[in-house]
Amino acid sequence: MEKLLVKHGGYRGLKTFQLSQLIFDITIRFCDKFISGKSRTHDQMVQAARSGVQNIAEGSQASGTSKKTEIRLTNVARASLEELKLDYQDFLRQRKLIVWGYNEPRGKELISLRVCTSDEFALWVKELNQRTGESIEEIAANGVLVLLSVACSLLDRQIAAQADAFQREGGFTERLYRMRSDARKKS
Repeated sequence: MEKLLVKHGGYRGLKTFQLSQLIFDITIRFCDKFISGKSRTHDQMVQAARSGVQNIAEGSQASGTSKKTEIRLTNVARASLEELKLDYQDFLRQRKLIVWGYNEPRGKELISLRVCTSDEFALWVKELNQRTGESIEEIAANGVLVLLSVACSLLDRQIAAQADAFQREGGFTERLYRMRSDARKKS
């Protein structure tokens, strides 16, 4: 028998949520260290990172009654992280620092480490700085850009899967209609 309210929530188990939360934590530390607290950019970056996390959670929670809302909020999370990418790229450009390319070995190294905390990320930045002599802010900003690229790619796939599921199964309204129709047929 079909259930009216489908299983929903469970966002803490989503890789996109975990990665966005890591990016949020790193962004707070990055902004506190490298961007003036009086700067609007500081607040914008922190809020964009927060929005990524919060909208994934909210979308997942709303999915029980509105797949449309789930897709919309997941897309808002994706857009927020894209905004944050631009802020990190601007940070590097304005300081005339190097932006790593797509196939950068240091980025691949970071991905393979699968860091889970901002402390693990900071340790990687420090070790890379000692090995290469690159500045801490250049490594950190590029490292976050690597994580953001992964998160955005995963969110693109998540949104596509949500849209596909909605197309196949419908949402709350369709389930409600099917249940009402079945009940009328039985009586």
